[in-house]
Amino acid sequence: MAKYKLPKTEELANIDYSTGSTDWLDTTVTTPFKEGTFCWGAKAKNLEVVEFPNPREWSPLDEDWKLPENWKETVIQGIGERLTKYRSFKIMMDICVRCGACADKCHFYIGSGDPKNMPVLRAELLRSVYRKYFTPGGKLLGKFAGARELTEDVIKEWWYYFYQCTECRRCSVFCPYGIDQAEITIIGRELLNLLGLNIHWIAEPVANCYMKGNHLGLEPHAITGNIEMMCDDIEDITGIRVEPTFNRKGAEILFVTPSGDLMGEPGIYTCMGYLMLFHELGLDYTWSTYASEGGNFGFFTSNEMAKRLNAKIYAEAKRLGVKYIIGGECGHMWRVINQYMDTWNGPADFLEVPVSPITGTRFEQAASTKMIHIAEFTADLIKHGKLKLDPSRNDHRIVTWHDSCNTSRGMGLLEEPRYVLKNVCNNFYEMPESTIREKTFCCGSGSGLNASENMEQRMRGGLPRANAVKYVKEKYGVNTLANICAVDRAALPALMNYWVPGVEVAGLHELVANALVMKGEKERTTDLRGNDLPTKGVTADED
Repeated sequence: MAKYKLPKTEELANIDYSTGSTDWLDTTVTTPFKEGTFCWGAKAKNLEVVEFPNPREWSPLDEDWKLPENWKETVIQGIGERLTKYRSFKIMMDICVRCGACADKCHFYIGSGDPKNMPVLRAELLRSVYRKYFTPGGKLLGKFAGARELTEDVIKEWWYYFYQCTECRRCSVFCPYGIDQAEITIIGRELLNLLGLNIHWIAEPVANCYMKGNHLGLEPHAITGNIEMMCDDIEDITGIRVEPTFNRKGAEILFVTPSGDLMGEPGIYTCMGYLMLFHELGLDYTWSTYASEGGNFGFFTSNEMAKRLNAKIYAEAKRLGVKYIIGGECGHMWRVINQYMDTWNGPADFLEVPVSPITGTRFEQAASTKMIHIAEFTADLIKHGKLKLDPSRNDHRIVTWHDSCNTSRGMGLLEEPRYVLKNVCNNFYEMPESTIREKTFCCGSGSGLNASENMEQRMRGGLPRANAVKYVKEKYGVNTLANICAVDRAALPALMNYWVPGVEVAGLHELVANALVMKGEKERTTDLRGNDLPTKGVTADED
């Protein structure tokens, strides 16, 4: 196959929103799919590691997907089991009146013009099969009741579109009934998973996390080695040697962050920020080389797999005897923690409600999970005047803030990161109100879609976010997009390079570390990336 080439921006921005001449029930999407719009199938070896059903080698480009002999019965039975197990699923299958409030809210629909990327229609892909096999009207009237048979082409259509939804939940904000399309996508992916129809970019991280404790498959010596190299860089920049501990029993706090912060730019700069902050505070904390992943790609396969991977965090906290947990900058990590963790693997009665050893603040919102977000922790430090900050060190950056989907819509973390950002940067500008906070647009690559082979679809899905960034770049000269999500830090650089060249991506605690004045530091001449610090008091426009 010839190497796929991403179209030019003017080609991708030319979007056709026409709906076509045939009814959607008569318009199935079959192989071969368009290059650049899908991910490669999961490899058998990765499904076997976690004992997922029907592992085999297959390709989305093939006409024959090698479905198991009883595939149809497996899916119908799977739907029935989930209707019984999840009351919300049954409600969401029945309650939609197809009002269209969600239709133009999905970033993938906005970027592609494909009607089946409208949340209401993507849900109908599954709902139509539900009607056929689980409702009297669908059984009797078939297509007249919006029902359809489950066929191999339907399975392929599910796979194509449920792996275009990033489970960002933006559509649910606008739904008058509160239907959560992300939950429907999760169920759809669970059903596909029963047939071995996962994608490589999810299945491999899941297998890695199950075997090694993190998505990247980093061994303990690789984790400690990477962090020690970051400490070398910190010493070069500040003159201060940071000495973190690993797997230390009796520490007060266990710190868990996504493995994306341990390897690769720009995540490593965020990690350097954690290290510098904790050192400056003299915090009694430890890293773990076992629970070395805050993220949870299991969440993109099934609730049960997410539960299995999440269990290691509490297990390690109990083994080490810590009081509570601080978590780093991650997106879906925090949706899982905030909405599922205590139900799946709690109650964590062996831990204590987090109390900051620096300010004495008791974080009551974490009374159940015993785990707080680093943005909450740092905002509290700044509020109580516990950090010496020089925001002019970030004057070479004109910053806007991307509300990561899961931390904003999944846990309501809206004001704390902004409070921190405003205290460490002098130049901060918000994107338009309709694109931030609860209405924030997704990066276009979440829920396991941050691959390379689906780059066209990622660029289309990220177009609404890119347009908002372009607006503040042109109006205010914004050159930095800050966020608190490891997937965002991995995905947004490509999006910016494509749609809004000249805008860099940074984690919140990279900017905190730039501004942090550490006790005993030498004169700082560069930021964490080695860029010269601006002349004190000179803004980015003047430098």
